[in-house]
Amino acid sequence: MTARKPPEPVQVVKQRRDAALRALAGGVPYIQFLGIHFDRRGDELTGVLPFADKLIGNPFLPAIHGGVTAAFLEVTAIITLSWTYLWDDLESGALEVATLEQGRLPRLPKTIDFTVDYLRSGLPRDAYARARVTRSGRRYSSVQVEAWQDNRERPFAQATAHFLMPRRDG
Repeated sequence: MTARKPPEPVQVVKQRRDAALRALAGGVPYIQFLGIHFDRRGDELTGVLPFADKLIGNPFLPAIHGGVTAAFLEVTAIITLSWTYLWDDLESGALEVATLEQGRLPRLPKTIDFTVDYLRSGLPRDAYARARVTRSGRRYSSVQVEAWQDNRERPFAQATAHFLMPRRDG
């Protein structure tokens, strides 16, 4: 009979998860430029786009630029898909914290196509987005994502995306 390995301390698990998320989102300069960050609750991520004047496309409305909205949706989809893709390795400890903190992660999925539905103007305030992986295969994945501001039930944009998945080593 083999001895059961004791569970890891919660701080070690949190440190590994936080390091992975920092490495994923922190490794892309455009994400940093837009100010996007992610709120993590277990395996669920919420993208947060804090309002800044530089995000305004139409100052007469004012409204968040459509390109910023699309980028926010795409970033949320890619980071969520990557998070899902890495989750098992992250939870098993196969990805070490030191490696993650150095920013050495597997490659990100590549966008095949991305379709945005602009439902209403993005107002000059913080925006939030959540993605749902609808198909996750070895080579191809599909993701749906929606963004909202004050009321999750009233999204201002949504998107559907398809991605080419990076090859797993081995």
